[in-house]
Amino acid sequence: MVSCFLTHAEVVVDPEVPIESWGLSAAGRRRAAVAHRVAWSPEVRRIVSSAERKAEETAAVLARAVGSGPDVEVEPALGEIDRSATGYLPPAEFEAVVDAFFARPDESVRGWERAVDAQARIVAAVRALTRTGDVTIVSHGAVGALLLADLRGVPISRALDQPGMGSVFTFDPRRWRACSGWARVG
Repeated sequence: MVSCFLTHAEVVVDPEVPIESWGLSAAGRRRAAVAHRVAWSPEVRRIVSSAERKAEETAAVLARAVGSGPDVEVEPALGEIDRSATGYLPPAEFEAVVDAFFARPDESVRGWERAVDAQARIVAAVRALTRTGDVTIVSHGAVGALLLADLRGVPISRALDQPGMGSVFTFDPRRWRACSGWARVG
């Protein structure tokens, strides 16, 4: 048995709304509705989400798709990288800062949470959540990339980032190793 790490699906980007309050787009809802095909196993009894709206909405759609399964639990430590120092950035600027975040994990880039600190937070949360059994975690791409690096025992790298919103990988929390790479949902 393995656990799954699923990223939230596509969102409605609104520079006037706090990033953590962005919700799923219509395409994101469609993608989340089929996530159970690759991010769920009947043996899994828990879905745990980041506290951000886009992840909670993805988790809720997943929970509905698996029927009378679990309620969604919320774990704030699964939240996205703290980038409140900059808030919304236009896409090209955002991508450049994300590149720097991964390239210099021991530094705070433009006031963002350091990658090494975020990784420690995320790994501790996932280890605690999986202590009692397998779980499907719904969170964010950078969070998954940092977790995947630790599971593989490799340095933090953007090369481990998701191929797009609504992606999943599996891992064995008992052996603390990745069982797959990223795959797109739907």
